[in-house]
Amino acid sequence: MEETLVLEIGQKMMEVIVMLSMPLLLPALVVGLLVGMFQAATQINEMTLSFIPKLAIVALMTVVFGPWMLDVWLGFTRELFQNIPVLIGLAG
Repeated sequence: MEETLVLEIGQKMMEVIVMLSMPLLLPALVVGLLVGMFQAATQINEMTLSFIPKLAIVALMTVVFGPWMLDVWLGFTRELFQNIPVLIGLAG
């Protein structure tokens, strides 16, 4: 297997990881910022206050985007498995 092929697979893998993580991380970031602004405005310094809203939004986004995320993940895996003969040099 050539180095460029390994790098292409790695790049595609990183793209899939970013695509799968963004629907969960961006809403958690926004909720964390909003809770942080609320805490700063009200001077409530409870460390665990932001945990529950972040957990709830990540769970909600998993339910909303879960089927799409699973489809992307399975598509990448299926493509990788189908190309095994080409990747190891058995097919032309």
